[in-house]
Formats: sequence, structure tokens, C-alpha cells
Amino acid sequence: MSIKNLQPECIWKNFDALTKVPRPSGHLEKVRQFLLDFAAKAGVEAFLDQAGNVVMRKAATPGMENRKGVILQAHMDMVPQKALASPHNFETDPITTRIEGDWVYANDTTLGADDGMGVAAIMAVMEAKDLKHGPVEALITADEETSMVGANALPEGELHGDILLNLDTETEGEMIIGSAGGVDVTATMQYKEARPEPGDKALKITVKGLRGGHSGLEIGLGRANANKLLARIARDITANDDARLASWHCGNMRNAIPFEGSVVITVPKENTGDVREAAKDWENIFNNEFEGIEKDIKVLVDDTPLPELVVPEDISDNLINAVHACHNGVMRYIPSIPAIVETSSNLAIIDIDATSAAIKILARSASESQKEYLATTLASCFDMAGMKVELGGDYQGWDPDPHSEIMAVMEKIYESEFGKKPTITVVHAGLECSVILSKYTQLDIVSFGPTLESPHTAKERCHIPSVPKFWTLLVKTLEEVPCK
Repeated sequence: MSIKNLQPECIWKNFDALTKVPRPSGHLEKVRQFLLDFAAKAGVEAFLDQAGNVVMRKAATPGMENRKGVILQAHMDMVPQKALASPHNFETDPITTRIEGDWVYANDTTLGADDGMGVAAIMAVMEAKDLKHGPVEALITADEETSMVGANALPEGELHGDILLNLDTETEGEMIIGSAGGVDVTATMQYKEARPEPGDKALKITVKGLRGGHSGLEIGLGRANANKLLARIARDITANDDARLASWHCGNMRNAIPFEGSVVITVPKENTGDVREAAKDWENIFNNEFEGIEKDIKVLVDDTPLPELVVPEDISDNLINAVHACHNGVMRYIPSIPAIVETSSNLAIIDIDATSAAIKILARSASESQKEYLATTLASCFDMAGMKVELGGDYQGWDPDPHSEIMAVMEKIYESEFGKKPTITVVHAGLECSVILSKYTQLDIVSFGPTLESPHTAKERCHIPSVPKFWTLLVKTLEEVPCK
């Protein structure tokens, strides 16, 4: 069965069409044109703004002209994560999907339901002829997954609505009214390369089999970070087996917990057996430490050609120690809501070779002071290793408004339609709502969506039964938007 035949068909057929359009962060030319072509066919106004966002506008249906204007908001890019063995090219290949029980998956890649389901719902509203609604705008932003580029560059005065419905939440039945802020921490270094010792052997050590996940939504689950595991191994074998670091590559997105990666080391030939034994020991340690959280962590050691160049020994020691010391995971929970993460960091990307090093981290917090404290803590760690540290992509959190008019309307609709109250909450993930709200301070905002699991991983999936409820809530909300 094709996903385009699932219900409600108006969403699934659009999502199916979206899966055929490559749209990894940073490569959005094709999806922008796809959306503009769609709008032309649907007969609604659309344009590309100076930030690279697609904006659509649809007039109110007869009799609804006096309702407050609604902005439907989602992001067009997707996280390009795949299984190590997958040949998928996110810049050219369509996403292939499959149905298993009540879930839709991709084949060894991210599904792109984050936030493709939000985009598909917007498309469904824009082309519908039978819905009742006041004036509707769509804001489909660029490169949300890489520091919210489109939202940060959103021109002031471009949007006219009073209410913003963000369609980028991953648990059906939850209404989000607040989210964490974030800042990118980037540490870099260049140095003069060294040569391996004569007679050394090269080994590639790979950590794999981790669950990974969304660095906001799933950071509190205690999942292993491949960079932190590699740091423990690297520190051990450089100290005890005279290993030298040649390269380190792990992670590719700041907001995805790295689930596999590798280091290449050189080591005296007589110590290769000790390194292999150490890898087995670490594999056992990791599986014991993460029992019940991770399923089958692997630490693999493979022969690899001896590189011509390696990282100088003193630089190598400093880099490994800095990564080993770097805070990763939850730093603090919200004191008044202890179940929700307040402050965390994700040691997301490490790229080290014989002449340069780059380390990229995403720090999040619902508290501005704690966000600053965490960012400077991380900066201090890498400062001590002699690295240049830069902070960028800073965005504030979204402070919840418990008196939100549209939240009250949606809460009442949800209880009437489904016989239970929705969960009203804040999330540790970063949502574009905070950035947009800083430019359009009058907006009344709620975020909601269908249920997704394991976004930002090759196991991402969308819960089929949650989509009709998501659509019903969206349609009923548009019908019952308050008057101006």
C-alpha cells in the first residue's frame, strides 16, 4: 500500500509528493520550486522572500472575513541522516517509504516527517475548496534544522496574521506553548601536521549501533553519544598503548545525537593486540552502562592503510582531553517543573584530521542565564585546549503565555472532539516560534502536530492513527478562530 492512500488523503498525498523532492538542510532549491509550483496550481498567492522562505496567502472563505488572520508555519528542510551502509544521496535521491503496522518509515534514512507533515498539512489547507477559515498565510521556512536560518532572517512586516499555528510538534495530543533557546558553540584549530612513527600500524575504531535521536526532545533519555564514547576509548589507548590520533569523524547535524563515528589511530605494531582487547572491554563497559537504554553497542577495530600524516602528539592529547571533559547531555531540569529539561548540550560533530580540528556543539536552555553559563563553560573547555571558540546562531526561548486565547479555543475543541483534555506543555527542543515572536510580538502562538518518533535518525517514523486527529484539530481550529 502506498502512503498516498492513507487517511486523511489530503495530507498523505502531499507528503508522498514531498518525499520525492530532495530537501536536506542547505540544499533547498528543488523544494522551494516545488512549493511555488504547487501554489500556482492551487491558485493561491505565493512568493520567495529574501530569507529563502516560501510565503503563501489564501483569502478568507465567504462569511469568515472578520476572523483573525492565521499563519500556518512549518519548515521545508529535513535532517539528512542515514544508516552507514545506505547509498542514499539526500541531494538527488527521493525518500522511499514503507508501512509497518501503524507506522510509516523510510528505508534506512530519515523520513522527513519532521517537518514534512507540517508542510503537507499546509498544502492541504491551501488547495482545499471545502474548508471554512478566515485569512490564512503560510510561512514555510528555510534551514530550520541548521540554526533556524529562515526564521532568523525573516523580514519584519512580511506577515499580517494575528495567530501563528506552528505545525512542528511530535506528540499528538500535546499543545506546546513554550520552548528552549539555543546557541551554537564551534571550536576550531589549525596546526602543523606530524608523521607517524616508522613501523606503526593504523587502526580504524568505530562505535556504532547507538539510537541517536533529537538533541532537544530526546536528550533527557540518557542515550549514548558516539563522540563521548570515542573520547573514552581514545584517551585510554593514547595513554596506555602509545596510540597517535590521525583522524576523527563523527556526527553531521548539531541537533542530532551522533549515533556512530570513527577514529583512525596509529600504534606500534606490538600494541595492536592490546588495542583490540581494549575495544572489546569498552564494548562490554558501554553495553553494561547503557543497558535498558541502548540495545547493542558495537566497538569495531579494522586495519586501515597507514596515513602519511597524523595529529601532533601534544595537540592530539589536548583535543582528546577537551572532548573527554566537554559537558554533554542534561545539565539541569526546570526547578519548578522537574520532569522537563531546562539546560543541555549536544556534542554533535567532530571533524579532526592531520592539520585541523572542528568541534560543533548545540547548547540549549529555557533560561537565558543558564544558556550563557553553559555556552561559556563549553567555550572554557576548548579554550584550555588552545582552540578558537565562536558562539553563533543564538536564539531566545519562547516564554509560555498561560492566557493564550487560541490555546483556550484549541483546548476546548480537542476535548469536544476526542473526549479528553490535551496536554499543555513546554519543550526543551528549539522551535522557530521564539524567533518569529521576537519580530512579531503581537502573535498568539500554539505548536502541535502528529506523533513522530526518533526524528533526526534513520529510524524516524510517523504514527498513522495520529494524523487524522492532527488534521481534525487543525480544520476545527481554523473554523473557530476568534473574530478580530
